[in-house]
Amino acid sequence: MKSKSIFTFFLVNTLSAGIFLTEQSFAKDKPNILFFLVDDMGVGDTSVPFLYEVGKPKRIPTNDLYRTPHMEKLAKNGRLFTQAYSYSVCSPTRISLMTGQAAPRHGVTTWTHPKESKIDTGRVQTKTIKSPSDWTIKGLDLSLPLLPQVLLDSGYATLFAGKAHFGPDDTPAGNPLNLGFDVNIGGYGGGGPGSYHGKYKYSASWRSKNNHQWDVPGLEAYHPKDTFLSEAITLEMKKAISKACKKKKPFYAYMSHYAVHAPYEVDGRFKDNYPKLKGHALAFATLVEGMDKSLGDLVTHLEREGVAEKTLIIFFSDNGSTFHVNAPFRDKKGSRFEGGLRVPLIVSWAKPNTNNPLQKNLNIPIGSVDHSIITCVDMMPTILSITGAQTPDDAKMDGVDVSVAFRGDSSFESPSTFTTHFPHRHRNTLFSTHRQDNWKIIYNYGSTNWELYNLQTDPFEKNNLVTKEQDVAKRMGQSLLKILDSQGADYPVDLKTGKPVKPDLSKI
Repeated sequence: MKSKSIFTFFLVNTLSAGIFLTEQSFAKDKPNILFFLVDDMGVGDTSVPFLYEVGKPKRIPTNDLYRTPHMEKLAKNGRLFTQAYSYSVCSPTRISLMTGQAAPRHGVTTWTHPKESKIDTGRVQTKTIKSPSDWTIKGLDLSLPLLPQVLLDSGYATLFAGKAHFGPDDTPAGNPLNLGFDVNIGGYGGGGPGSYHGKYKYSASWRSKNNHQWDVPGLEAYHPKDTFLSEAITLEMKKAISKACKKKKPFYAYMSHYAVHAPYEVDGRFKDNYPKLKGHALAFATLVEGMDKSLGDLVTHLEREGVAEKTLIIFFSDNGSTFHVNAPFRDKKGSRFEGGLRVPLIVSWAKPNTNNPLQKNLNIPIGSVDHSIITCVDMMPTILSITGAQTPDDAKMDGVDVSVAFRGDSSFESPSTFTTHFPHRHRNTLFSTHRQDNWKIIYNYGSTNWELYNLQTDPFEKNNLVTKEQDVAKRMGQSLLKILDSQGADYPVDLKTGKPVKPDLSKI
């Protein structure tokens, strides 16, 4: 019995040591990822200039209004992308981040309801057509290969904090834990918080009696306090990162801020920095600065944990600005124009060190700028490539690995395309767009008219060239229709015939 006990002890401890060494080796060889996602932030909602003319940054008034020093530091330490794209509203982008699929393919082409999957949030009807009823109203299809689950299976700790909006709460997609996240901090089916104030329990019920549709869950520990929501989820994410570090596991931290989405409530920590602003303008500015403080706090925390050199930060937004026009581009969130689609993108190591082995593998040029077209659809294949996670055989992704662009490798050839499809109601209803190289075409289903812009000579979309450049327009229109068909797009429906209404090439 004694010899058996000794053998058992030896075997158990040998296996335990092997597991421990394997985890240590895995943690050493795999980078951490902090995916820092902001809600409704446009390229002008920061002190970092994203507008470039003749290869040089051009500041606009909002660059001198908003205070984002930690974004500035991130850009100085890494690579800034001037032509990054998301869809014009939140849920399509967020589900593409999880799947690597284009919105027409995954079917969630507008935002999903916070609670009930039977409620169509994008319904619109004109005298001749109506929105499709077969878009994926239930949100994210959990049978698809999902980024957090793939990373979890690869040995990563997968941490979620903030806004989810992957599907209504009455579906499995409403809970981030069902997507493969180990941790869910404050995420649910809603696209915004009831309130940013802990004293109001992050609920809208204080201003609208019995309105609990937008309550942020799981943060009860902050309810007696006036802890701003951006701060609360940051504190909890720091705890989750520390736990992952103690376990010697690499982590994928999806830090998804509710800011700078409505409601526009003042973050009192930064109020005095904007003496000339009032009302919603003041609130928005403080939301921006509070988000930026979160970024800085997380970088500091990574340094304290000793993992900053091993952590890649990807800073992104889910659509254009919603508070005002996405300056300097035309229009804002929900729009067919660049103001609804252009978003900030910065990639950087939390603490650059060219001697770090991980950074040698992904050497991001410090203080560099890239004008390649990079999209939300590209994020999953890129992160899988960077982490070395095995791409599932059944993953049908439309995005491409753009990690070569992160490195500034001149051999990178961007597909230079981005196609959107929004057959729903919002600021601009029932449209599809397609960008190819410098050209962008738009089809408006209600009026059956086309728009064509040369974004190199006319980045702010002032001159519709569809009648002057008919050959280009026809080619672009054909490409748009071919892509939408190949992705299984749900088209608007003709009220008389009940048949799908596709872009009408005869109108060019």
